Amino acid sequence: MTLYERLGGVYAIATVVDDFIDRIMDDPRLNANPKVDEAHHKVARAGFKFLVTEQVCEATGGPQRYTGRSMRDSHAHLDITAGEWDAFLDDLRQTLTKFHVPDAEQGELFAIVEGTKQDIVLPRSTR
Repeated sequence: MTLYERLGGVYAIATVVDDFIDRIMDDPRLNANPKVDEAHHKVARAGFKFLVTEQVCEATGGPQRYTGRSMRDSHAHLDITAGEWDAFLDDLRQTLTKFHVPDAEQGELFAIVEGTKQDIVLPRSTR
């Protein structure tokens, strides 16, 4: 059984993504970075949630295909620090815990997310 299926499919994933995106877009730890704060206020939450849902579904073995920009293209201009990455992961953990996602599935999701770090937290970040 795929991770996608174990997570409950698109409807369950979309529900979790809905909470997660609200959480990160309102997180003062992330919005302390003025570039992140500006980006959070430029995009429509519904569209952002749609793209993240597509991305999570595809990454976990679902039939959906991610149609957004690459992680590098989406984040390179934001100068995201390691501390902001950690806050993002904390928000993810809080959301997954809220929805009682089992530890094994959380571990698999965190491994997938960790695979994007090099495209999001760039070494040139000096803020």
